[in-house]
Amino acid sequence: MGERLAGRISIITGAGSGIGAASARLFAAQGARVVVNDIDADAAAATVDAIAKSGGDAVAHVADVTNPEAMDALIARTVRDLGRLDVFFANAGGAVPEPTEKVALAEYRRLIALNLDSVFYGTQSALRVMMAQRKGVILMTTSGAGLRAVRHLAVYGMAKAGVISLARSIAADYGRYGIRANAISPGPMATPGFLGWLATVRDGLRRFEAQVPIGRLGTPEDIAHAAVFLASDEASFVNGVTLPVDGGVHAVFASPAVDGAARSD
Repeated sequence: MGERLAGRISIITGAGSGIGAASARLFAAQGARVVVNDIDADAAAATVDAIAKSGGDAVAHVADVTNPEAMDALIARTVRDLGRLDVFFANAGGAVPEPTEKVALAEYRRLIALNLDSVFYGTQSALRVMMAQRKGVILMTTSGAGLRAVRHLAVYGMAKAGVISLARSIAADYGRYGIRANAISPGPMATPGFLGWLATVRDGLRRFEAQVPIGRLGTPEDIAHAAVFLASDEASFVNGVTLPVDGGVHAVFASPAVDGAARSD
């Protein structure tokens, strides 16, 4: 067990799987008391169980992040039961690629609610607590789609660009209260869904990884380590940034690949 987040009361949304679960486990391993939020009760319980088996401290709180009242209740319960709120990590989100002209209005609204509105609801509620404390850290998961255009992810990209803007605004407006806000931008991740899609493409995994400067896909743990750093005192002067954790993808000037493969000179 580490001590980089010793005693920090932390909420992580979407912590039943993927980046959220990995972050919850690592936060707990670094001494945080973690409130594991997910809409899936079984998934949240599984994360809490894994943390407990490793000697960490975590509780589950099932809530729909797109419901502002539910987010208020999540924050209120945390403060009531644990005394304060040190870190709020708005991580929940997601999308499935779809051509923009085919996105139904209901799907558009669902994507905005999940990927942008939910971050605002949780952040606003957390701010009210952190302002009174005059201390706190807010983290947000954005995406490379919020930094650059990604085909068939226009709505998701809109929402994630809004998350980046929100993080900057919170940093600028609330730094005087001792509150820091930063965003993390994951790159291509070795998630089951993405790996499943690559499996449908001839030699897809090898060809895709060849276009990532570091030569591999990311893991949830890669993002979790970045989140621990940003939540810790080591990042006490880091405020309002968007940190790409993408193996160098953001640093590469876009250049058309031949048949999906990386160019070689």
